[in-house]
Amino acid sequence: MAGKEDLKLLGLPLSPFVISVRMALNMKGVSYEYVDEDLSNKSELLLKSNPVHKKVPVLIHNGKPICESLVILQYVDELFAGRSILPTDPYERATARFWAAYAGDKLFAAWYGMVTAQAEEDRAEKVKETLAAIEHMEVAFAECSGGSAFFGGDSIGYVDIVLGAFLFWFEAVRRVDGVEIINASRTPLLAAWAERFGGSLEAKEAVLVTKVDLAVQYINKFRAPAAAAN
Repeated sequence: MAGKEDLKLLGLPLSPFVISVRMALNMKGVSYEYVDEDLSNKSELLLKSNPVHKKVPVLIHNGKPICESLVILQYVDELFAGRSILPTDPYERATARFWAAYAGDKLFAAWYGMVTAQAEEDRAEKVKETLAAIEHMEVAFAECSGGSAFFGGDSIGYVDIVLGAFLFWFEAVRRVDGVEIINASRTPLLAAWAERFGGSLEAKEAVLVTKVDLAVQYINKFRAPAAAAN
């Protein structure tokens, strides 16, 4: 790997998908340039780098773009030396990929629907879907961790990064809606995991705590038109 100028990440400050990539790069000790994108006025670089989806994150390595967060995470793990992000065992690796994809697809869809729902009844339905998805992640933790501290075992790994990038949003939802997505009585394994993850160097380097207030502001701003109409 050459210097910092060879690696550029296009992202958004509050995107859990972007944050997961930033955590992975930090774990590998890789220097990179971070560029904030405005999705209401997408840059030529973004449109050129991701012409199919036109969204972030995009990692540009030596002028070559890699799109989609899970693909980027695997690319970073394979390319750069340092602690492995994915398990080395083929079955454990496949299992981690499954649950990371589940979190990035089913959990994200339910959570985003809950955050952006304007009507109370729609929001309540998305809350149910989100809690159901989190209960599946509770089962996943028991399966993947083998009784250790993290999904990745004794250290943070692939699924930890993907799910951990949502934690500041979960706290924002708790503050705004009073909904505890990860609850010690309902999902005790995940509740203990979230405490450990929140105190980890990876989470601190991604400054997840400081993003909670911004996420609260985003939710309130997004819902403001509906509130004004009532």
